[in-house]
Amino acid sequence: MNAATTRTALQVDDYLDLLNLAVKVGDMKWQKEIKSRLQYILCLETR
Repeated sequence: MNAATTRTALQVDDYLDLLNLAVKVGDMKWQKEIKSRLQYILCLETR
């Protein structure tokens, strides 16, 4: 695993933790922003 893959994996884990928190507090706007960022990261990885 190279440094870029490790960094991306950590980012995804961090965003998933934030998404879980956003769900717990019921913040729909925050959930949408986090999901958007995760989708962006996924697009970067598939290039």
